Amino acid sequence: MKVIILGAGQVGGSLAENLVKNNHDVTLVDLNEERLSYLQGRLDLRTVAGHCSFPDVLRQAGGDSADMLVAVTDSDEANMVACQVAYSLFS
Repeated sequence: MKVIILGAGQVGGSLAENLVKNNHDVTLVDLNEERLSYLQGRLDLRTVAGHCSFPDVLRQAGGDSADMLVAVTDSDEANMVACQVAYSLFS
């Protein structure tokens, strides 16, 4: 399954680790490039640095072919907007 995780904090990082261990194709999106680099060094996943609610960032993360998008940033507003944008663009 192709999964995009928006937010590379404690929740997003733990979720990514569990999904990668279960052989899922994971892409992690966050603004913190240092955190993305750290997780990419530990786990077999893709990373995209950028604002999770921007259409170009969601496209770059593979939103058009993803099976699931999980928004777990520390901002409820960003999570809701990102999910609405993804739904509008990719159904």
